[in-house]
Amino acid sequence: MADFEELRNMVSSFRVSELQVLLGFAGRNKSGRKHDLLMRALHLLKSGCSAAVQIKIKELYRRRYPRTIEGLPDSSAIRPAVFSLDSSSSVEPDLAAAGIHPLPSTSVTSQSPSSSVSSVLLRNTKSHMQRPSPPIPPVHPDVQLKSLPFYDVLDVLIKPTSLVHSSIQRFQEKFFIFALTPQQVREICLSRDFMPGGRRDYTVQVQLRFCLAETSCPQEDNYPSSLCIKVNGKLFPLLGYAPPPKNGIEQKRPGRPLNITSLVRLSSAVPNQISISWASEIGKNYSMSVYLVRQLTSAMLLQRLKIKGIRNPDHSRALIKEKLTADPDSEIATTSLRVSLMCPLGKMRLTIPCRAVTCTHLQCFDAALYLQMNEKKPTWICPVCDKKAAYESLILDGLFMEILNECSDVDEIKFQEDGSWCPMRPKTDAVKVSGPQCTNIDSLDFLSLIPVDSQYCRPMFLDSLSSTLTSSTPGSIITSTSHHESSTHVSSSSRSEAGVITSAPDIISLD
Repeated sequence: MADFEELRNMVSSFRVSELQVLLGFAGRNKSGRKHDLLMRALHLLKSGCSAAVQIKIKELYRRRYPRTIEGLPDSSAIRPAVFSLDSSSSVEPDLAAAGIHPLPSTSVTSQSPSSSVSSVLLRNTKSHMQRPSPPIPPVHPDVQLKSLPFYDVLDVLIKPTSLVHSSIQRFQEKFFIFALTPQQVREICLSRDFMPGGRRDYTVQVQLRFCLAETSCPQEDNYPSSLCIKVNGKLFPLLGYAPPPKNGIEQKRPGRPLNITSLVRLSSAVPNQISISWASEIGKNYSMSVYLVRQLTSAMLLQRLKIKGIRNPDHSRALIKEKLTADPDSEIATTSLRVSLMCPLGKMRLTIPCRAVTCTHLQCFDAALYLQMNEKKPTWICPVCDKKAAYESLILDGLFMEILNECSDVDEIKFQEDGSWCPMRPKTDAVKVSGPQCTNIDSLDFLSLIPVDSQYCRPMFLDSLSSTLTSSTPGSIITSTSHHESSTHVSSSSRSEAGVITSAPDIISLD
């Protein structure tokens, strides 16, 4: 019974790769999720497996958790003594991380003369293992990543796993193995689409994500320093450019989910291997995870937003009344509120008014344009107040939809204290066009506008000019439209003076 419990604990600590190897060795089906593989392996063990299968389980377990002690010339010589350590000794880091405690084994006590040497080695080993060491994060921390609006998670291929430091060196490396089921391979292949230029793209993707190993709240994507990824031996290029070094310190890339579908073996018979190398950071632990996801478009998200429904206009009216309610402590009272019907993103008229429930302003933005911009570069920042406006918090405003349907020729409205509104049309001031007034020639002192100098103008000339003006009809004189123009024409030069009168051909030119 003790042997069965030991074997069961060993099998329970196996990863997908070990379970697949064990089931393949026993001639059983090795495809499916980890839970299915584990149930299949435990059923194999419970039904009475052969001695060869039991040896294989122990071999896989030793390979999974190698028991080596640094500083000893031959660790195999004292392995029985290591297995017989009491419970006060520290647990193997990998075993503790996996939640598996050392398996009980038969203590070997020798009465030979070399027993004293063995006891010395045991004491040295015990003191070495009892030295204080930094806490090791769990292999599978209870980490939650923030949901990505443009991806639906279909399956978890590798649940969040800690990137544990395996040595004291700065650069670390870890290997992960996952396998796809026939159904998953079929879904990926059926979603293939050929893009312009002959490039293949899949809407069902294998997605790799990194984040901090923090369990306090859902985590955003966050890359470790000097991250390098290889999928099945091929280097995966990280998109975008890393920020330039600052003060000689390398800056990290902004975290994003990684689509590694192009390097994945689309076969259920061959597992996939991911190699991750990174630079360790003091006080920071990271985790990685792999998912099977379906990529969505902005049009799909807009349709889901419409299905979620439109917010009742009374909610917006209540918000308007709250904003316009007089504050007794304030000396300034706001009696109206002007709001634009133009989208701050595209500077065009709103079609689908939208805003986040976390925003306190009434101004809306266009939902379709907002989703299209976040599809290209997901920032999810409100264009009005520059605060977070996640997809889950977006709502369609029913009051603004009513206003847009009723006013098609207005770009701005004004809300009143009672929640009512009125359009703000531009003021059209009446332009008064005053035509030229025909002034009686008798009352027009035209000669007063002409500078007179006795040196150049004789009185006889002035008399002839006066008689000419008197004989002309009032309609033949074109008056200037303003006093400024008339004074300019008259005082500029003598040539402009002659041009004022158009219907008097017998006027002598003032040269």
